[in-house]
Amino acid sequence: MMKSVASHSHRGVASHAVVIPRIIAIRSPARHVCAEQINDFGGQQLNVFIVYAHHEPTSFNAALLDESVTALRAAGHDVVVSDLHAMKFDPVSDRRNFVTTFDPQRLKQQAEEAHASAHDGFAPDLKAETAKLDRCDLLIFQFPIWWLGMPAILKGWVDRVLVVGHAYGGGRYFETGRFKGKRAMCTLTVGGLSKDYDGSGAYADVDTVLYPIHRGILAFTGFEVLPPFVVYGPNRITEDERKDHVARYGKSLTELK
Repeated sequence: MMKSVASHSHRGVASHAVVIPRIIAIRSPARHVCAEQINDFGGQQLNVFIVYAHHEPTSFNAALLDESVTALRAAGHDVVVSDLHAMKFDPVSDRRNFVTTFDPQRLKQQAEEAHASAHDGFAPDLKAETAKLDRCDLLIFQFPIWWLGMPAILKGWVDRVLVVGHAYGGGRYFETGRFKGKRAMCTLTVGGLSKDYDGSGAYADVDTVLYPIHRGILAFTGFEVLPPFVVYGPNRITEDERKDHVARYGKSLTELK
């Protein structure tokens, strides 16, 4: 029997952590790879980096993550996941970001980032995330919408990892951005139903909600932004419907052009 547990709610804005059995384990064996699957990506083997922000390992979000990893690996792609909660990633950006110091008297974030970029001065956890980002061809942010935005742990990842001197700066932004040639997308759950996010109800449409992420973060740093994958009201649908969404997500990833 499936059990639903509500997370922090804001009149449908928050996504609810729907506890279901993890449909596919992240480290399950890859399925058989066929030429048609690889050709859906233009015959190219991709390096996919998923930054995942959900605290509950038996949640609907976790099932989506498992399916994405299995489907992408089965299609011949390499997948790396940063499970921020499992990693206990620190979202607070301060001097702990750096092993170098530009100005010991005043923390001016961008000045310290530029100095650290020039002198290999970032803390090991940030260097590890930056390496994953540099290697990827496709970046996926997966998260529940909370308070019309991303969870704090994911916003903290953005604040700490997308640093001046490396991710942007020196005239590198948008069409000339550091990550030009890479693609990015958001996979998200929303507590409300689709009718709540069609622009006629309490909230704007999801594309408007995601504008600060799509334009202000991903496009700004040069990514080509793909349409998001959205599941509305996972706590308000049946177990079979949730499983259908999970399967649809895996299929959609192997059909990206």
